Amino acid sequence: MFSRKNRRPKSAELLKAWECLDAGDLPGAVRLLRAAGEDLPPGEVALVVGRAAKAAGFDDLDRAAGALVSRPEDDRALYDFGYACIERGLSFLAVPALREVLTRNPGALQVVRELVAAYESENRHGEAVEVLARHESGFEEWPDRYLLVFNAVMAGDLALANRHFALLPDPEDPMWLPARQRQRRMLERAASAAPASALDRTDLRGWQFVLGGTVLGTLSPYGFGAGMNGRYAWLQDSYGQCLRGLLRLKALLDAAGVRPRSVSLLPDRGSRILGLAAAEILGLPAEPFAPGCEDTVVIAYDLNELAEVAEGPEILGQLQDRVPGQVLHEHASSWTDTPVVTADSVALLHQAVVAPWEGQLRAGEDGEVERAGADDRPDALIAADIVGADPSPDEGDGETPTDPDEAFTGFVTAVRDSWLQGERTRLKSTGPVPSSKFA
Repeated sequence: MFSRKNRRPKSAELLKAWECLDAGDLPGAVRLLRAAGEDLPPGEVALVVGRAAKAAGFDDLDRAAGALVSRPEDDRALYDFGYACIERGLSFLAVPALREVLTRNPGALQVVRELVAAYESENRHGEAVEVLARHESGFEEWPDRYLLVFNAVMAGDLALANRHFALLPDPEDPMWLPARQRQRRMLERAASAAPASALDRTDLRGWQFVLGGTVLGTLSPYGFGAGMNGRYAWLQDSYGQCLRGLLRLKALLDAAGVRPRSVSLLPDRGSRILGLAAAEILGLPAEPFAPGCEDTVVIAYDLNELAEVAEGPEILGQLQDRVPGQVLHEHASSWTDTPVVTADSVALLHQAVVAPWEGQLRAGEDGEVERAGADDRPDALIAADIVGADPSPDEGDGETPTDPDEAFTGFVTAVRDSWLQGERTRLKSTGPVPSSKFA
């Protein structure tokens, strides 16, 4: 393993990250590495990354960084460093290393694919499209043209995606057949959404449907003009917002012509509460979730919370594959830490949320902000508070476009024939609609 004794980076940006490591602040060092940009000498970057990798116990990345420090101009060392960075969730560090290798080895498809993987992990789909299109003459249809179609959709270029999808033959290897079907469904959803949706870089509802088959119930009324585009950053949820999400779910089912016979209750507390309220709003009996149950609405407050209960991971696996007549509704879905299952209906997208029955922040008697205690009343009583709440939308900051019920049901009517199709694959990219977020 490479010795870093008496070696320090020279650039000011990397020295700040080095000092964070001196202080034992590994996350801070990683944030500074990201902020440093992509134009710094690879050997110096690797010096810092190697030290960080050693502290984290990432021996593979430590070895790759050490090799790059020793041979900063070596293509193999650059490639191995980039590969190790992707494997360890540090794709932003892989991009400049792999891009340099590709510059010196034009047409090297294995390098192209790794660079595309790094771009995808960073939601830089437009750059992935550019590098793939530049190498089209040497393509292997699978995976290269498939990757071009995928990234064109994620970048919002449906014309390019449709053109290359038409050129993409059916794969000879059956392992690619599910990917082929997912792409076909994406483009079919886009075609159905186009008459009722702008599908531009601010059309959050339209693109959530195209990418994951999710119908998004409501948009955040804050920060639209500041780059949130309908997503929440931090949200202190309310009973009224819960009710508004359930009313949008009812409107969705009615407009789509879906007639469930029951509400399925998931085992985590938030989902039980919301499920009891949903049963009242929809006029349906509530039953514990049972695998394979047809014609039911499965209600989740936050699928990431479900993952934390003992039987949660098993249930999430059961929800991955679609059951006839089953609709999965999630109230508060994380867009920065996406759940392993993508719901059919989502009330709102958040980065961080505090449920109404959890300890919320409030002003104390002395005017200071304090956290209230959690509401430990029985689930049914809290559900009744949701049913009796005021569902009027928050007026927000006045910058969010209006979202009347008529527009929502019009969208659902347009897309209902392509809704509830295929498996509920995890959605890892934000797609063409960007959002600001907390670091």
